[in-house]
Amino acid sequence: MDLGLDKKDADIESIAEKARKDEEVLSDVVKGVLSSTEVLRFNSFKVLLLVSEENPELLYPYWDTFVTLLTSVNTYQRHIAVYLLANLTRKDTEGKFEEIFDTYYDLLDDKSVIPAAHLALNSGKIAKAKPHLQTEITNKLLGIDETHHKPDRKDLIKGYAIEGFDEYFAEAADKEKILSFVTEQLESKSPTTKKKAKTFLKKWKV
Repeated sequence: MDLGLDKKDADIESIAEKARKDEEVLSDVVKGVLSSTEVLRFNSFKVLLLVSEENPELLYPYWDTFVTLLTSVNTYQRHIAVYLLANLTRKDTEGKFEEIFDTYYDLLDDKSVIPAAHLALNSGKIAKAKPHLQTEITNKLLGIDETHHKPDRKDLIKGYAIEGFDEYFAEAADKEKILSFVTEQLESKSPTTKKKAKTFLKKWKV
């Protein structure tokens, strides 16, 4: 089925709507993220991102397929897995994420900063969907300094972590630890991360 996903001007929203209504179309789009062709893979991801945000139940049957991408040699496919699996945790009633928790969070120490940073960002969604994992998730994010990344890359990842914390801070059990971490980022060498820290602390009136 030619959906036009291999074209740079693909109509992502239109294809996403078709995928929501037609399982065959959805299956073809899932195959697209497994492709080695960059445009096809990128467009397929954008379609699945829309579907996963609005109708995660439609993609939950493909959970295992997305899990295989966590260990892909392709950086962008690992990035794809980070996003899609995070979005699907809202419909994970079978405890599948718990089974891959360590594999997922190993990407915080990924050789590339891209999956690592976006994992930190998406951690907020997971913490909201899986409240019983919040302390474990918090501890993973607080351990960014233990990763192999260079100092400036760590500063970048910490900025994304602050955004992740913001999503579940209101219900977090480890508020003091999170606040301490965010406060430390007021001295960050990354202007962006420093700004995120100021915004976070102002929002939570600390």
